[in-house]
Amino acid sequence: MSEKGYFAHESAIIDPGAEIGEGTKIWHFSHVASGARIGRGCSLGQNVYVASTVCIGDSVRIQNNVSVYDGVELEDAVFCGPSCVFTNVAHPRSEFSRAGHYDRTVVRRGATIGANATIVCGTTVGRYAFVGAGAVVARRDVPDYALMLGVPARQHGWVGRHGIALVDSDSVGVMRCPVSGWRYQKEPSGGLRCLDWGEEVPAPPAMFSGPTS
Repeated sequence: MSEKGYFAHESAIIDPGAEIGEGTKIWHFSHVASGARIGRGCSLGQNVYVASTVCIGDSVRIQNNVSVYDGVELEDAVFCGPSCVFTNVAHPRSEFSRAGHYDRTVVRRGATIGANATIVCGTTVGRYAFVGAGAVVARRDVPDYALMLGVPARQHGWVGRHGIALVDSDSVGVMRCPVSGWRYQKEPSGGLRCLDWGEEVPAPPAMFSGPTS
């Protein structure tokens, strides 16, 4: 770690004015622009770009070859798989500059964006939602805990806090995670809520490392 409290590989470029939290690691050939804000305990893989107005929360993992452009916000504990894509202009043209006219994209706490998935700008991805590899979310908000697959992405069920598909609901509409046992129930808004753990409370670190497949 540097004297500033974070690690940056010697090939990484950290522009003056970028704010980077303690314990964050930034790997080969990545570039963090001036004004970008990155929280504590994050990991930025090889060839990651973070634009100047971007805000990234704590404990975010961004895998190789991901660009986080102006207009994008990643809340705490978001996972961005390799080569996933965020757009920030709805109608880009080379002839006409749209600089500064960026549609906002928000990825809420704990959500996963799979490898090679695309999030079209103007979208909110809900808490703990799971966007599968290669899916395209096209200007359509994703509910909390939703499992989104395909092109364009459609909802194919629900996942729990641990990223595992939930089993069918019981007679009172409660679904369970098959590995943790945590219970989930649908909200009137259309999303889910966890009955056994607060949505904004970090998960117990010793609980469930996950299956191998």
